[in-house]
Amino acid sequence: MSLFMDVHNLEGGVSAADVAEAHKADLATQSKYGVSYLRYWVDESAGKIFCLVEADSAEDANTVHREAHGLVADDIYAVSEYS
Repeated sequence: MSLFMDVHNLEGGVSAADVAEAHKADLATQSKYGVSYLRYWVDESAGKIFCLVEADSAEDANTVHREAHGLVADDIYAVSEYS
């Protein structure tokens, strides 16, 4: 499994409540694809959403988004975690 950070850019902003609902849909769908959505961050006024996900591939991660709610990421980056 690899770790990915995906980025969504939504014109006009986004509400944290709407993102929470989309995240719930991801969680309900993820096991079908062997994906684990771990955390997410939202900048409501800028319309930015960042999702941290464990998956075999970036495409698997995006497939969960596509099936769960249709909002695929604009960019996906492979990342490593450090503290």
